[in-house]
Formats: sequence, structure tokens, C-alpha cells
Amino acid sequence: MINIRNEKQEDYRKVEEITRKAFYNQYTPGCTEHYLVHIMRNHNDFIPELDFVIELDGQVIGNIMYTKAKLVDEDGKEKPILTFGPVSILPEYQRRGYGKMLIEESFKKAINLGYDTIVIFGSPSNYVSLGFKSCKKFNICIEGKIFPAAMMVKELKENTLDGRRWIYYDSPVMKIDEKKAEEYDNMLEKMERKYKPSQEEFYILSNSTIK
Repeated sequence: MINIRNEKQEDYRKVEEITRKAFYNQYTPGCTEHYLVHIMRNHNDFIPELDFVIELDGQVIGNIMYTKAKLVDEDGKEKPILTFGPVSILPEYQRRGYGKMLIEESFKKAINLGYDTIVIFGSPSNYVSLGFKSCKKFNICIEGKIFPAAMMVKELKENTLDGRRWIYYDSPVMKIDEKKAEEYDNMLEKMERKYKPSQEEFYILSNSTIK
């Protein structure tokens, strides 16, 4: 039985454990995503209504969290939007569709809250099936008129974006203090930090741009 619901305080530790297990050694030796989860809940940009866990037979196996972000056009006009992450599924339950179910349910809730656009960074192979497209197609860039290959956009309502040039800004909470993240990780049950080929793939993708 599958159940998707808002995270409760009693889920906090479990969700951080899931996030740590899901991301450890995937993009770098170790990870910082669980520390981000730990600090995000107390930030002004965190959206509790879009903080969800997915349960399988009563056991929490994954989660997704959203924060506020914004687009700014060339005239300085701001458009409030969303970004999500981390989104995590326990490794033993990955590639079974649970993450997709969790994300699609969160889309419905985001629309109900009045949001129409989501911008994320990730591997396109994980998100294009959910309707995400290259930021270049929507003329959304980061400062310096750079279009990162890993930056993708989802219109929750069709024709929300009109083609004007937008610059994307995420929440300051995303700028993690690496030292504090490492200190927090060292307080937890020891996991071996090691190299995996996925780290090189992530390096290439995260440093690639679209012309």
C-alpha cells in the first residue's frame, strides 16, 4: 500500500537517514544533501505544505522538499517560482516508480497553492519523462547569460512563460557551508566515503552549458 503525506516532526530523523543513504558517494565522496534537509526546514524559503514523504506498507521510503525561488527579467520584474530537492528514495526501492509518484503528487499540490513554474538542477534522464525541458527552451539562464545543461524547467500551467529572458535565483539556503556539512556528517553513523564513476558523470554534467 502506497501513501503520500506531509512530513511530520517524528519523520525528521528518518528522512535525513534516507537522504543520506540515497546520495552518499553519488556525486561526491560522501554527500551534503542530508545536511541541507536538516537546515532547510527552519529557513524562510522552505514550504512545509510541499514537504512530503512516501510510505510503502507504513514504512517511509522517500521524501521530497520544496523551497521558494525566483525568476527576474531584464526589467527587474520578479516572478516567484519553485524548486525542489533533495528528492530521495531509499536505494533498495529506487527504479520502481516511487520517486515519480512522489514528484507527480507534489505537482498537484503546488498547482493548488498557485505556483506555475518549477526550475531544478539534475540529470535530464531522470526528469524529462516528468515534463521538464531544457532551460534554454524557456530562455531561462543564470547570471552571466549561462544556460547550464543540468538546469531544467517545468511549466505546471501551459504557456506560463512568454519567452522573455529570465535569470534564475534559488534560495540562499542552497548555498551550503561545506565545513558545517562535513561536521554534521561526522556526528552520524559512519559511512565509507569513496569514488564512484557517477561522480565524474556529475562533474561533467554540472559544468556543461548549452549555447
